[in-house]
This record gives sequence, structure tokens and C-alpha cells, in this order.
Amino acid sequence: MEKFDFTEHSHRRYNPLTGEWILVSPHRTKRPWQGKVEKDNQEKRPEYDPKCYLCPGNERAGGVSNPNYESTYVFKNDFSALIPDVPGGEFSDGELFYAKSEQGLCKVICFSPRHDLTIPEMKTENIKNVIDVWQNEYKELGRLDFVNYVQIFENKGDIMGCSNPHPHGQIWSQNAVPTEPAKEQEKQKAYFDKHGRTLLSDYLTRELELKERILVENDHFVALIPFWATWPFEAMILSKRAASDISQLTEDEKMAFADCYKKLTVMYDNLFETSFPYSAGLHQAPTDGQEHPEWHLHMHFYPPLLRSATVKKFMVGYEMMANPQRDITAEQSADRLRNLPDTHYKLND
Repeated sequence: MEKFDFTEHSHRRYNPLTGEWILVSPHRTKRPWQGKVEKDNQEKRPEYDPKCYLCPGNERAGGVSNPNYESTYVFKNDFSALIPDVPGGEFSDGELFYAKSEQGLCKVICFSPRHDLTIPEMKTENIKNVIDVWQNEYKELGRLDFVNYVQIFENKGDIMGCSNPHPHGQIWSQNAVPTEPAKEQEKQKAYFDKHGRTLLSDYLTRELELKERILVENDHFVALIPFWATWPFEAMILSKRAASDISQLTEDEKMAFADCYKKLTVMYDNLFETSFPYSAGLHQAPTDGQEHPEWHLHMHFYPPLLRSATVKKFMVGYEMMANPQRDITAEQSADRLRNLPDTHYKLND
């Protein structure tokens, strides 16, 4: 009987951070594609756009004008999904109908005053400025009495629902710990209680021994394709030291984080020579006033592109009704990204 080979045969992989499974079908990479093809939007943007509501000095959609900022700039979201002055309360009708009020505060962070840049095109020291802001906002928002979790994230590209191409991200803080970090909280705590070490410390140790899925490594941070990755070129950046949240990072660690962030996203852009779309976000300890030694700071990247700049992965059908599925293996994805040039493709024109 033929021996099982997970580079060739369909199999399931377990995600220890969430307790969920993914189906991997490597043999399906050979199938022809006759599905939807996206438009590759490669227009050249100006350094300043007078119509952009995030550019310095411009009026935002809410009627407030931006200052003439020269670095990063943070402001309260004019159309926040969460607001602080929600009255406490709940609705209950038996066991099957339940709702509870939710307080929060949302902010927008402009990464750069330049309209034409994205993270992979920014200088590492300027990306470090972004991480400085993340650190400060995590601390400040976490001190609010109604905030127990701070979610920092970035949506890049219009196919990820990004409504403005100016380089920016968002910070949503709220009373409840959201679903995804709550799942990671449960699994990381169970592992820490059993072993006395963080789950991701042990995971990273083994990944660094194997070298199969490592993309970038420096003194303090590593970027890799997780063994359980769902999206075709999904990646994760994690700290070598088991810092539970971004507030614990030193100046050297923040610069190393910026280095990983830039190098990973340069790989992404170089893969299909396009401004590679993704949703990315930090997962870290809640700000509930409790100690969380089980938490290990990391950042997820979920890019949708599959075969080219115009063919994306859809999560439909089986993925929505059963569990996530991917064709290309995590090891194949890592190999493709690792073998790309270090220099951003636009600099070779």
C-alpha cells in the first residue's frame, strides 16, 4: 500500500491555538482555474491626494480636518463601530435569545503622511514609529475601565474591504474579549497550566529546528508560515521572547518587529509583483487587569491571493459549511516566499 505523504495526499492539520482543523488537498493544485479573476489595480498614486480624507491637512468625511502630520497620526474613528457611552444592559428571552450591550472605542492610525506608500515600501525606522503608536495606544486604551481587549489590525487592498488606499490601520478596544482571541486565550492557558511554558514558545523552538516554514528571522522576531495555515500564503510574526503583549517590548525588539514586518510584506508584494492584499492583526493579552503569562505576542497575516495577482482564494461552500480547506501546503508556500528577491520589485524598474 502506498505510504502517506502529506506533501501529496489530502490530510487534516490541527491548529493548537484555536482547537480547529483545516483540510489540506495538495493534489488539487493541478486543477485548471476557470473561476473569477480579479482586476489587478496597479494605478500609480500621488504622494498627496487632495481628495483623500486621510492625507495631511485634508478634511475627513466627518467634517474634521487632519493636522499637517509628518509621521504617524492617530484619531478617533469618525464612524466607530464601538462607542464608549453605551448604557449597560442586556436582553434575555429564555435560553435561545440573549444580547448584551457592548462599550468600546475605535481609532484610526495613518502609518505615513505619504498617500503612495504601503508598509513594504516604508523605511524600517518609519514602520517602527507605527509600532511605537501601537504600543502607546495599547497602554492608554487598556487603562480605560470599560476596555478589556485592544484589537490592532490592518486591512490592505480593496479586495479586503479597504475603503481608502492611504496607508493606515485601525485599533478597536472593547469590553468583551472577541471570539478569535478568546479561543486562543483558552488554548494558551491550558497549555501554560500544563507545561509552565507558552504554547508559542515551544512551537517556535520546533519550527526553528525544522526550518521548513521559516521566512524571516532576526535577534528578536520570526516570520513563518504556520503549520496549520488556512489562507494560501498566510503568515505569522511572533516574538522570540514570550512577551504577553506589545507594552513589554524594548526599543530593540520594536525595531526587530518592524524589520520582520517589512521583509514579510516585501515578499508578499514580490510574489505576484503587485501590492499584495491582506488582513493582519495582533493577538496579545487582554487588558483586564489580570496577569496573563500564558499569552505570547504574535501577529497574523491573512492574504487572499492564490495563483496570481488576479486569482484569489474563496472561503465558500465546504469552507463555510464544514471547515477551512487549502490546496498548496504550508511548506510549498514558505518555499516560494523564501526564494523571492529581498528588494521590493518596484525598485528594480
